[in-house]
Amino acid sequence: MGRSFKTRSTRKLINPVPEEEKVIVSSPLDLEERVTFIQEGLFLTDDLTIRDMIFNERRMKLFFINSIVDVKSIQTNVIKPMQEHPFGNISNIVNGATINETVDLQVALDALVDGSCLLMGENEECMQMILAPKDQSAQRIEPMNEKVIRGSHQGFGEKVAENVQFIRERITNRKVTVKYSHVGETTKTKYALVSISTLTDPAIIKTIEDRISSIEADSIQSPGYFEEFLEDSSFSPFPQFLNTERPDRVVANLMEGRMALFMEGSPTALIFPVSFFSFFQTAEDYNTRPFIASFLRLIRLVSFITTLCLPAFYIAVISYNYEVIPVEIIFSIKSSLEYLPFPPLIEAAIMQFTLELLREAAIRLPNPVAQTIGVVGGLVIGTAVVEANFVSNTMVIVVAITAISSFVIPSNELSTSLRILGFPLMVLAALFGFFGIVIGLMFTFIHMSKLKSLGHYYLYPLAPLDVKAWRDTFIRVPIWLMKERPKDLKAIYKWKTTDPRRWKKNEQSD
Repeated sequence: MGRSFKTRSTRKLINPVPEEEKVIVSSPLDLEERVTFIQEGLFLTDDLTIRDMIFNERRMKLFFINSIVDVKSIQTNVIKPMQEHPFGNISNIVNGATINETVDLQVALDALVDGSCLLMGENEECMQMILAPKDQSAQRIEPMNEKVIRGSHQGFGEKVAENVQFIRERITNRKVTVKYSHVGETTKTKYALVSISTLTDPAIIKTIEDRISSIEADSIQSPGYFEEFLEDSSFSPFPQFLNTERPDRVVANLMEGRMALFMEGSPTALIFPVSFFSFFQTAEDYNTRPFIASFLRLIRLVSFITTLCLPAFYIAVISYNYEVIPVEIIFSIKSSLEYLPFPPLIEAAIMQFTLELLREAAIRLPNPVAQTIGVVGGLVIGTAVVEANFVSNTMVIVVAITAISSFVIPSNELSTSLRILGFPLMVLAALFGFFGIVIGLMFTFIHMSKLKSLGHYYLYPLAPLDVKAWRDTFIRVPIWLMKERPKDLKAIYKWKTTDPRRWKKNEQSD
């Protein structure tokens, strides 16, 4: 990170750094050396602003992280008074702000990420830390698509700087690195890449930066554009980047060693690289008891199989494999199929297509009307098609269970992909029965095994196999047992905790 500095302390410091982390450097420090130390200490993040000033006929440097401080307040209470009164004592000139002083650059770095601006002068050992946090009273709305019962109810906005602020509020650490840039030859849309420099594998950072730099397009207007330009397999039905509007979910993934991308004009963050099982995890999993979270996660994984296979399974049973059904149920199903003019495949296709129409209509209409469409459409159409002998009662039940299962999956994009994949699986079931389903699933899982997200295997920790990572895949063990970060991310520091529940060992020894 460059040179480490320590200066002689003449007053009580705020949050002093441990002695072993300090290296003595003769005083006074060169101003440019201290500027370099601050920049490298914040890992050259792009949201660090440095202003040059003259005060008491000496050069001054003003530092602040613009995503977490009130820039207008700094301009009004710090910069403007110092320009109007270029001589005097800073404490008497700066208006309405809390000022602390330090001679320790480590303390100064911590103050910057806590929402202070830092003022240092040439040939002057003491530095002023002026508290100027950004107002947090702005309205923050919970995401409509990712609601939770227990947990944070905060969602992202449509301004990049505001979204970066949400992340920095949750991770008050100098290691959070933000890189701003623009994309699109005509639109010049602003975006931000966020990572934790001491965790994220440099290979991931280089890969994403290289892919973004290779984009040549007139317009990139939303994260969806980025996905198609950056993902490994654009023609795959499976999403390879995770979309979320929740700051807590982004923070959790950053702490695993992943990266996040924000774009101006969109409340959605892209997280990468991810695995298939990342789409079945929710923020609420880590706010409930492990047994409850594990049970719900298993339900989501079962819903994946149900959404993909249930209509095809029904078609295969009706068309070829009656013997797998108990005799008592066969007569009930047979009686409902007696007067139907369509084969099971057409019957299933009609209902699935009708369900997609209702779903799309409910999304496009205002909420009060959408609820009416859902109730009326489900009851009226479902009853009418059965009474008209277009579909059977059993098929209505099958399609209803399939629809409910698809809504259980937390990722809307993955849920839609699974419903689409169900159509070719139904065709294979109609042609070859169970053998067709097996063939379809085999090709699906072969594709998923080969699929990658930024070069990382999509089916990890199944392929490649990592049994230890199952602690947070199919189930969720207590958080204190999740000692390591996922191996496939190759995080610089792999340990989450090295001595969990030390208090228990101490109590037993007593």
